Amino acid sequence: MIKDVVSFVTGSGRLAFKGNRLYFSWIGFLGLLALWGITAWLQQLSQGLIVTNMRDQVSWAYYIGNFTFLVGVAAAAVMLVIPAYIYNWKPIKEIAIFGELLAVSAIAMCMLFVLVDVGRPDRVWHLMPFVGSLNLPSSILGWDVLVLNLYLILNLVIVVHLLYTAYHRRPYNRSFVAPLLLLSIPAAVGIHTVTAFVYAGSAARPFWNSAILAPRFLASAFCSGPAILLILFQILRRTTSIEIKDEAIQKIAELMAYAMFVNLFLFGAEIFKEYYSNTHHLIHTQYLFSGVHGHRALVPFAWLSLACGVVAFLLFLFPATRRNLVTLNIGCLLIYSSVYIEKGMALVIPGMTPDTLGEFYEYVPTLTEVRVGAGIFAIGFLIFTVLCKIAIPIIQGVAEPSDEKVSQENGAAAAAH
Repeated sequence: MIKDVVSFVTGSGRLAFKGNRLYFSWIGFLGLLALWGITAWLQQLSQGLIVTNMRDQVSWAYYIGNFTFLVGVAAAAVMLVIPAYIYNWKPIKEIAIFGELLAVSAIAMCMLFVLVDVGRPDRVWHLMPFVGSLNLPSSILGWDVLVLNLYLILNLVIVVHLLYTAYHRRPYNRSFVAPLLLLSIPAAVGIHTVTAFVYAGSAARPFWNSAILAPRFLASAFCSGPAILLILFQILRRTTSIEIKDEAIQKIAELMAYAMFVNLFLFGAEIFKEYYSNTHHLIHTQYLFSGVHGHRALVPFAWLSLACGVVAFLLFLFPATRRNLVTLNIGCLLIYSSVYIEKGMALVIPGMTPDTLGEFYEYVPTLTEVRVGAGIFAIGFLIFTVLCKIAIPIIQGVAEPSDEKVSQENGAAAAAH
């Protein structure tokens, strides 16, 4: 057992450090980008959050917006798990592991964005279960920490078990994996639902205080996450020998069309409620879509997000454009842009503008924040790239077996000869 584990770890390490010039150029680029972000974070640590443009009026901004978006990306793995393992649909089952790899990478980025948003990261241990004090069950943030860590552990255990058994040419243990996969479905829903509750439970922020915020989060997550996967699948199909069937891509695109419709419908319901009731709280939505008292920083982005979402929905709605790879990829980029804006600046900033005292503070991220964010995304892409580099040869059965197996195979071949 120990010998098998050591063989798997060392074999995975060899796979991660073996590649062509393009692979190492990409790794080097991501490493430099990560280093650029880390140096900006070190500057932020030494000077404090004053180097960001966050202030008392807008205390959640670029970092938390990215965190919220990436929670949705992580939750989107369920779009592959359900057809693959519940309905046992083979074209998606063969590639479902990449959804879990993306979930692991996205959760890692989520945690890093929370870390850099904390003014005193040396006190993060207070958020650790069984070590710190999460103030459960009253703290929604405490629940968010729990579900995110649970989802990360679930995906890690599933991925490691599948790769470990595949590396040693053994079938995976269905009685072990199946319950974890089934548990990962409500866990995926839970991470985005609890994150939505963090916003919706803030009674002093009427822009967020909506009962349909959680289903809106889920609907948009099932658009943006699969959009990333569709692009990644096409890149993997061109740069590796792994086979990804067109049926799998088309099924994911079809499911995305349904999710886009639900997302746009819920958005329309929310807009109707705000404008038809016409209460004082409409000011937050007005600030987002038309501006208030000359403050119009977010207006172009709000309309851009809506336009991208509508156009992407139309491209995915019709089978002809959904099956055409050019329009499919355009639709993926549009829906990614739409949800990224919607979950970032169009959600976090209007909820805090104007603040509880009616003051308008026009927030724009500083170069430091952009550098830190770029560094975290680079780390996430680096994790995903290395995990794919390990996973692809293993699931294809072309990874080098352990030394013991090599000797056994050579001995069997000699005996047969």
